[in-house]
Amino acid sequence: MIGFLAFSVRRAFQGLWRNRVMSLAATVTMVLMLVLLAGLMLVLSGLEAGLRFVESKVEVQAFINDGVSLERITELQVQVEALPEVSSVSYQSKEAALEAWRADQAAQGRPDLTTLTGTNPIPASLNVKLRDPRQYGSVVDVLKAPRGLISEVLETQRVVDALVAITGVLRSIGLGIVIMVGLTVLFIVVNTIRMAVMARADEIEIMRLVGASDAFIRWPFIFEGLLVGLIGAAITLGLLAVAAPSISQLGTTILSEIPIGFDQQLGQQLVLVVVGAGALLGGLGATISVRSYLIK
Repeated sequence: MIGFLAFSVRRAFQGLWRNRVMSLAATVTMVLMLVLLAGLMLVLSGLEAGLRFVESKVEVQAFINDGVSLERITELQVQVEALPEVSSVSYQSKEAALEAWRADQAAQGRPDLTTLTGTNPIPASLNVKLRDPRQYGSVVDVLKAPRGLISEVLETQRVVDALVAITGVLRSIGLGIVIMVGLTVLFIVVNTIRMAVMARADEIEIMRLVGASDAFIRWPFIFEGLLVGLIGAAITLGLLAVAAPSISQLGTTILSEIPIGFDQQLGQQLVLVVVGAGALLGGLGATISVRSYLIK
């Protein structure tokens, strides 16, 4: 068995060299497809990391009208806290809100104009943290229910909904592009192995005459397709390894507040997907070609 495998691999390398122009074309196209696939994974990983980060910051903020009694505010706070989708509810008075606003203005180097008027335009608020950021409808309804208590409700969840929509669109477009390029790779691999079979037609016929089995004839060609996929995967992983620091730095620059980078889990997933896709396309293309053009 080991001897047969060694023979098949050796013949596969010989086949790649004999048909090196088509083998090179198949390998380059394979690398292109795998780079696109890896790029799609990186983009979606970054978007999902951003989505998780934004979700962790999502809260429903309800601004309270001036002159509302603390008893009514406390009653509403208790009512909202009782909702199963709510994690916590905090009350921020007008004074605390003004201090927070002044600190934010100072951090940004902007002047505090409230000192000129001597008034406090910042309303008190209830800040609601959610267990699941996507379930906020009933919370908003409860906050808006009491008349004359809440002036406005800010639903930052809309940002999450927009990110989810963008991620879905990019995933669909990216997968469509990868599938089209993958079919092109498959077509080139099929034709590469077909030319290899045709170039060795006389040799194959002699092998059949001396009693060689179908497996003995086919497996070198299948290994040839696998080698195209694995070589393409190795080149792709090498390119990713070289570009990893630059990609990570670019992601950090674009989204400085969101922790995006090449962690170990993402690296392992990329290796598995790139190697698996390369081997699958190479082996499948070779198998289709062998079954189509070799006489059983």
